Amino acid sequence: MATEKQSKLNLIDTDIHERVLYEDLLKYLDNPWKKYITDCRWIQEKHMPYVQPAIAGVDRADARIPDGRPAGSDLDFMREQLLDACGHEIGILTGALDPSPSSMHGWFEMAAALASAYNDWQIENWLERDERLYGSVHIAAGDPQVAVREIERIGSHPKMVQVLLPIDDFMWGDPYYHPIFEAAERNQLMIGMHHNEPPIYFGKWPRYFIEWHTLIPAAHMMQVTNMVFNGVFEKYPQLKLMMIEGGFTHVPHLMRKMDQQYKDLRHEVPWIKRMPSDIIKEHIRFTTQPLEELSKKEFLQLIDQMGTDELICFSTDYPHWDYDSPFEALPPNLDEGLKRKLFSDNARAFYPKLPQARKESV
Repeated sequence: MATEKQSKLNLIDTDIHERVLYEDLLKYLDNPWKKYITDCRWIQEKHMPYVQPAIAGVDRADARIPDGRPAGSDLDFMREQLLDACGHEIGILTGALDPSPSSMHGWFEMAAALASAYNDWQIENWLERDERLYGSVHIAAGDPQVAVREIERIGSHPKMVQVLLPIDDFMWGDPYYHPIFEAAERNQLMIGMHHNEPPIYFGKWPRYFIEWHTLIPAAHMMQVTNMVFNGVFEKYPQLKLMMIEGGFTHVPHLMRKMDQQYKDLRHEVPWIKRMPSDIIKEHIRFTTQPLEELSKKEFLQLIDQMGTDELICFSTDYPHWDYDSPFEALPPNLDEGLKRKLFSDNARAFYPKLPQARKESV
């Protein structure tokens, strides 16, 4: 049972990983795709060369379902442990099919079938069973035309709020992928980017997990730079981008560096008419998790360096091992108006399909 304090949090959580197993998708698959799993024993092999240094691997140990099922795979358990316990008003699902169809670098027809099945499963088993939950459109990322068909098929659903793209070994700002952004904008969908494995060194793994986890923001910085300078937001002015699970402490440096490079080299990108930092402020948001341990002074200095308090949206990354609790992650004694922006107002302004705010305050 949520406490009175928790029930008034009104949190919009921008990164919740609900989990599905391949066998759960079989009822949503037609042949021959279903047959490849049931008869041919097809499954993608997990390719991460190391394990997270926690007793339950990638997940919180207490998030595993009591009957032994993987963490994040039971809505009722997630309600109790996360949505009710933290006072969630809204949760944005970002998925956890290991590995994701978006990570398939070939056989895009199979990837498309899996993505469609995932989307249908997500709607039936999560979005339609809890009014607080909203979803992400999963696609076969490697083929834009296949991806567009799925966006058009499911993107108008009122509880789908973004197209989820993996941060992988290709750059999304390339015009080859622009049809995806056009379809997203047409369906009032934002773009969510979440790092894939491996997001560093363009398809190669660093030697240790600690390197990989430290360098995740570098992969996010590459994609933001690529999207801005390739003119995606000039071409699609209603489009916005949520950078998920890369934190935000790198953002002031990135904004300053991009602005300086634009002053020196803007002749190379004549389609960019604004300072990159202004494009970021209008079109891009960053989730908090994984949030470093910051003092109130350090936290406010970062916001001051960004020039706005509207770029940051809270996320828990539930049920992963580095989950951030909304009651512990932020520095204490922040201004109530700032907390309300971080916990809900910034995300609500970002996603046009979300309902208006409750009357209660933080």
